Amino acid sequence: MARGGYRAFVKAIRNYTYEEVCDIVERSGLRGRSGGGYPTGLKWKQALNTIANARYLICNAKESDPGAFTDRTILESDPYRLLEGIAIASYAIGSSEAIIFMRSGAGHALERLRIAIDRSREYGLLGHNIFSSGFNLSIRIRIEPGAFVCGEETALINTLEGRRGMPQLKPPYPATSGLFGKPTVINNVETLMNIPLIMQNGPEWFRSLGTEDSPGTKVFAIAGKGRMSGVVEVEMGTSVRDILEDIADGIREGRDFKAIQLGGATGTFIAGDDLDVPVDYEAMREKGIGMGAGGFIIIDENTCMVELVRYYMEFIRNESCGKCIPCREGTGRMLEILESVIKKPADEDSGTTLERFKGVMQLETIASVMKDTSLCGLGQTAANPFLSALHNFREEFEEHIFDRKCRANVCRGLRSFSIDVDKCTGCTACATRCPVNAIYGTRLQPYFIVSEKCTGCGICFDVCKFSAITVK
Repeated sequence: MARGGYRAFVKAIRNYTYEEVCDIVERSGLRGRSGGGYPTGLKWKQALNTIANARYLICNAKESDPGAFTDRTILESDPYRLLEGIAIASYAIGSSEAIIFMRSGAGHALERLRIAIDRSREYGLLGHNIFSSGFNLSIRIRIEPGAFVCGEETALINTLEGRRGMPQLKPPYPATSGLFGKPTVINNVETLMNIPLIMQNGPEWFRSLGTEDSPGTKVFAIAGKGRMSGVVEVEMGTSVRDILEDIADGIREGRDFKAIQLGGATGTFIAGDDLDVPVDYEAMREKGIGMGAGGFIIIDENTCMVELVRYYMEFIRNESCGKCIPCREGTGRMLEILESVIKKPADEDSGTTLERFKGVMQLETIASVMKDTSLCGLGQTAANPFLSALHNFREEFEEHIFDRKCRANVCRGLRSFSIDVDKCTGCTACATRCPVNAIYGTRLQPYFIVSEKCTGCGICFDVCKFSAITVK
């Protein structure tokens, strides 16, 4: 409070009506920072103009994307500004109850947030008749059950109502019929953090930052193979290349750059000329790139794109709620095909080789059907990692399929190990550690590997002290 905290909230409840606060946010051009980019002020007005005896404000702080940690960092470092943003948003839509939907396992952030709520209530900034304005507000915290799909709006609402977290058909949208059938506004942490600044400095100040279509700033969690990792805030319009080269300082250990992944498990890979695309909702949408909630993962040459796509597809398959057939069956079938790509057929002479090629040919068709027919955003975007990886790294997929080769030597099922007889001393270290007993020989004499039994685990390569084992 000594540094200006809660002044914007007091200013809002003393000087503006509900409609005026919504107008200010709408004029600022603030768009939802959860990835969709829907105008925040417009969403608030839809809820405010819906006739109801109660309304709800939900702060979505779930942030379950692999590689993203912006919300958790914000909650740990500045929970009071988030509470102020929630309070202003609640006032703007005429809500007297707000809920913070938090991810499980964020114990430190949860503790900080509870302390901030208790202290704000003690100082009369939350509760009944705040500063004699006639506005009442209570804020409570709910912990998510641990399912990725519960970050979707309707699944989140089902969870809060005590039901299984499964998406529902839209419309109606939560802004008109949400929690318990009442108008409900759902904003993520980063969106609400901007509200106090807009109310304090005015919508014109916010519009002076960023681009015409996407004002303001964007927070990214930089992770992966860059020289720097952490949470950064950049002005909208900054190119992805500038974030990679100027902020993350390029790739660590002098390795070659391969791609940037934005948007978490259902995000897209950016490479080549697309690196010059600005951080702007419309510009990225034109190129088929989703901004996501803030994950910015840097990938170098030692990463196998096929294996990475398979990993994300396994994650999505496991997190699918199973309600709609395209997502439930499509993710499972895509994972099955990708797993067949990263290993050699058990019998080259059997029909498995033909089945493998037929499955690969189905991948793009399955991805297209999932995108068009899935119920919620999880299924609709589940194929994004595969489609963008195939677009940028088709030759890597072809090497796996046709040449049985992984250029990064990551896919165990495609690795071939052999022993250099001139270097092998017969120490038996590799033979004793082999989990499938694929290494034979006589002590103090050169050993050899039976390729038919080898699973490509690489344990022999790791334990050999004489560099006698080679991998191809």
